[in-house]
Amino acid sequence: MERHCRITKMNIRYKTIQNGDAEATARLATNGTLKLRNNPRILSENTIRNLCYHFVIESSTLARLCMESGLSHDEAYTISDIYIRKLDRITDTEEIEKLYGQMCMDYAARMGEIRKESAISSHVRKCIDYIYENLGCDLSMKVLADVTGLNPSYLSRLFSKEIGCPIKQFILSAKVDTAQNLLRHSELSYSKIAVSLGFSSQSAFIAVFSRFVHMTPRAYREYYSLRGVKDTNN
Repeated sequence: MERHCRITKMNIRYKTIQNGDAEATARLATNGTLKLRNNPRILSENTIRNLCYHFVIESSTLARLCMESGLSHDEAYTISDIYIRKLDRITDTEEIEKLYGQMCMDYAARMGEIRKESAISSHVRKCIDYIYENLGCDLSMKVLADVTGLNPSYLSRLFSKEIGCPIKQFILSAKVDTAQNLLRHSELSYSKIAVSLGFSSQSAFIAVFSRFVHMTPRAYREYYSLRGVKDTNN
């Protein structure tokens, strides 16, 4: 009976995240359902190592389940990789549990976005998927039109109508969102981030990032680095 109860709670947790219900996922984190230590399997006698092993298994499971529900392969494993790298710097059980809850809510939030986008036409969906999977490549209107099989001007009008903003603005926003994740959760240099996201130069990256976020990449990274230190000390 106890085992059945654990399995039921696990299924509820996974379904909540798959369905993109960020609020319900946050409630699960608050009431203690999202706890790695709830898993009775002992993978190591060392408590920290045991939680880390379960964290890695859970990250892989969540990536797979979210891909089954529409999340792209690259994005699913990018989220997983970011959190595993962050896990590598943690040596406290409560911080590991806290990070796990953040990862679950991150996946849930992204799945929620996908659910909202489900009414988008297949051509625009294909265009968006291509953009996210090729942020560092040529994303000109000609390339996107070739990918979707539509006339460039028609694709431009259709995208703006369904998404509510021009393709160029959407691309820049996607690049900035990705840059924010990289600045918070990696130690990549500003020049490498700029190159990986297809900016013509580091200065171009800084200018676009500052326009969208209202602070420079350096200030953004320093702000979240200091906040992380404060959270760890609390």
